[in-house]
Amino acid sequence: QVHLVESGGGLVQAGGSLRLSCVSSGRTFTTYAMGWFRQAPGKGRELVAAISSSGGSTYYTDSAKGRFTISIDNAKNTAYLQMNSLKPEDTAIYYCAARSIRSTGYVAMSSAEYDYWGRGTQVTVSS
Repeated sequence: QVHLVESGGGLVQAGGSLRLSCVSSGRTFTTYAMGWFRQAPGKGRELVAAISSSGGSTYYTDSAKGRFTISIDNAKNTAYLQMNSLKPEDTAIYYCAARSIRSTGYVAMSSAEYDYWGRGTQVTVSS
């Protein structure tokens, strides 16, 4: 069993930055592809960024490209989402997710592919 705990959310002004962290406990990170999702009020959960277990492959949605960076530190069992140039439309609950995968280069881009989920951290961007 894998437990994921997000942190780093908060209230920030438009144009500001936040770094979200997702710590895993229970098993090591080295065979898990990771993803960051978000859910805004009244909307469905959407993928923001995803990364392979090796960290060598990444995916970003168009809204995240150029502003967000996903990374992992397998030694610390932690995944990160660095968010810069934040906009009010980035306001949402952000969730990290993990998928058990043997392929170190695989990037999971569908929420249905993920096995484990954190409880989320709130990000609020004021205008």
